[in-house]
Amino acid sequence: MSTNVLILCTHNSARSVLAEGMLNHWAARLGRDVRAYSAGSAPSGRIHPLALAVLSGAGVDVSGFRSKSWDEFTGDAAPRMRVVITVCDSAAAEACPWWPGSPVKVHWGYADPSSAPDGDGARRQAFELTRQAIGYRMLQLLALPIDRLTDAELQQSLSAMSSN
Repeated sequence: MSTNVLILCTHNSARSVLAEGMLNHWAARLGRDVRAYSAGSAPSGRIHPLALAVLSGAGVDVSGFRSKSWDEFTGDAAPRMRVVITVCDSAAAEACPWWPGSPVKVHWGYADPSSAPDGDGARRQAFELTRQAIGYRMLQLLALPIDRLTDAELQQSLSAMSSN
C-alpha cells in the first residue's frame, strides 16, 4: 500500500509543486512506494512557469500538474494521507482542515522563490536552489523506513529533519 504525502502551500503554485514533483521523481527512481500530492488553501489556479521549468530541467515529468485546493483531499474518496507537510509559513499558520486518518504533520519552511528579484536570472536561480533544497529533503524522507515507523517515530524523524 502506497504511503501518501500531501504537501501544502497557500497558492499551490511553486514550493508545494516543487516538492510534489521531486518526491514523486525520487520515489520512482528509488523504487519506493510513496506518492506525493500538492495543494493549497487558496490555490492560484496556475503553476508558476519557472517551477515547471526547473522541474523539467531536472528530468521530472510535469505533465498533468495543476494548482489544486486542499479540499480535494478531505473527502471520503480522497487518498488517505500518512504525512502532511507545509512548505510555506503562511500555510503552516492556517487552520488546516481535518484530514482522514489523522496523518503526521510537519512544517518544512522555504523562502518563496517567486519573490526573488527578477533580472539577471536571479528568479530562475532562486527556483533552482529551492528545487535542490526541497529535493534533498525529499531524499531524506525516502531514506526513512516509513512503512515500519509508528506515527510517533515518523513525527520525530520528520521534525528532526526540519532543523537540517
